[in-house]
Amino acid sequence: MRVRLHRKRPEPWNLRRQGLKHGWTVAFWAFEWFCEWIAYALSNWSFLEVLEYLSSFGVLIAVIFYFGESGNRLKQKHYQAWQVINTAQGKGGNGGRIEALQELNADGISLVGVDVSGAFLQRIRLQRANLARSNFSAADMRDSDLSFADLSDADVQATNFRQSTLRNSDFNHADLTEADLWGADLTGADLSWTILANADLRNANLAGLKWHDVRDLGGANIFGVKNAPEGFVAYALKHGAIQKESDNP
Repeated sequence: MRVRLHRKRPEPWNLRRQGLKHGWTVAFWAFEWFCEWIAYALSNWSFLEVLEYLSSFGVLIAVIFYFGESGNRLKQKHYQAWQVINTAQGKGGNGGRIEALQELNADGISLVGVDVSGAFLQRIRLQRANLARSNFSAADMRDSDLSFADLSDADVQATNFRQSTLRNSDFNHADLTEADLWGADLTGADLSWTILANADLRNANLAGLKWHDVRDLGGANIFGVKNAPEGFVAYALKHGAIQKESDNP
């Protein structure tokens, strides 16, 4: 049942103002006139209508506070992601690190110096990530995508990059000793000044590879490499690389 309490419509302010004899009372009468208009407006609303408007107002306030607090929520999310990564440092397995690293990278957070050595990170997606001076040694990164990532000066010794996408990644001065790059896509990657001793490059795609002054190719297996830059195979073999199809001696 909708109940309305009808009130008389207040007169316009200019008429009310004309009837005032003392100027100092204007403020008081103006306040009373304003209250009369509020009461008149509310008298034309049912109780349910008042509740509806108050509810809408409450939702509006909640939305304002939600967006006002968005910065703090984002900081909290980043803090929790770093907590997951740091707590699992030095441990095997995933431990939630795939999601944490991907979240931070998606939000544009630098991952410089991150230590996930020995972690199980298969199929992780860290395109364009800043991973300079990071430690991925002995991590399982099979089938991952690190296209355009910065891995300069990184420790990726014995890292498993089998069939990973490393297109245009920067490994400048990185240590790739014994890294498994079997079937990896290294199109346009920068391996300048890297250490590739005993690395497995079999069947890797080396199209457009930058390999200026590779520091150590001793024992690196380059069997079946695809689209190798001109002169790379001859240079590699001259500096200790091998071509062996099987892992067996």
